[in-house]
Amino acid sequence: MKKEEKTNVMRVLEGKKISYESHTYTPDATLSGEDIAGILGEDPARVFKTLVTQGKSGAYYVFVVPVQAELDLKKAAKACGEKAVSMIRQKELLPLTGYVHGGCSPIGMKKQFPTFLHESAPEQERIFVSAGKVGFQIGIAPKDLITAAGCTVASLTAEENAE
Repeated sequence: MKKEEKTNVMRVLEGKKISYESHTYTPDATLSGEDIAGILGEDPARVFKTLVTQGKSGAYYVFVVPVQAELDLKKAAKACGEKAVSMIRQKELLPLTGYVHGGCSPIGMKKQFPTFLHESAPEQERIFVSAGKVGFQIGIAPKDLITAAGCTVASLTAEENAE
């Protein structure tokens, strides 16, 4: 029997005695968040992406939003009390968080940054976030993610997703 590979996210959750289920898929750089939701057999509204920003003050902030939604930078800035926030450059992600693009999780970063979770998450029974490695996702109860990552729930996306 093949031993299941554990990511740092899984070790953090087990250390905190928080239940989760792990899901794996074949990593492919062309997969969108919606594609991953399809692979998991989940509604994209339950699958979340982790975005890292930097505020005008120089502080870093983490936002967890549904994969089909776009982070509203004005709402994000308001949530964290900054005048403005902007996405960090992809090359800054690994040294800052310990995670690569496509495998960034709100749990278990090198340093814990203020983390904000989209207001739709608590309405879900389970949500899915990266398990900290491309090809790995975890299903977790929103309240447990809030506990594990120290999340603040906030309005973070434009009300309408313009297609």
